[in-house]
Amino acid sequence: MTDVTGTAQTVWMTPAALAALQAELEQLTAAGDEAAQARVLELRDLIRRAEVGTKPDDGVVEQGMRITVKFHVDDSVETFLLGSRDLVQAGADIDVYSPSSPLGSAIDGRHVGDEVSYTAPNGAQLTVTIIAATPFA
Repeated sequence: MTDVTGTAQTVWMTPAALAALQAELEQLTAAGDEAAQARVLELRDLIRRAEVGTKPDDGVVEQGMRITVKFHVDDSVETFLLGSRDLVQAGADIDVYSPSSPLGSAIDGRHVGDEVSYTAPNGAQLTVTIIAATPFA
C-alpha cells in the first residue's frame, strides 16, 4: 500500500506477528516453491514496511492503537484495534478494524474527543465520538 505521494506506508504489527511472517518467509524460500512466489513477495514487502512495538500514548488514532468510540445513533460504545487482523497475534481477544475501512479511515489521525462522521458500508451516515486511543499491548 502506498500513500498519496507514492511512498510505501508502514504496517503496524505485533512482535509475534512479525516473527510469524519471518518464519513463513524462511520456510517458503527454503522450499523453493515457485507457486509461492507471490506470497514470498508479499511477505518481503510486509516485513520491509513493518512497524513493530507499542505506539506512544498521545491520544492520536493510528494503527496499533486500541480505540474506543461512542456511536451517536444509539449511544453504544465499541472498543477495537485499528490495524490488520493478520498482523495481530493469534488469540488476541479484540475486534480489529482496518485503517482502510470506512470507520478506520474516518478516525485515522484524529484525536480523543473528536467527533467524526462517515458513511457505513450499508450507506448510512454515522457519527462517532472518539473516547479513547491507547497503545495496544
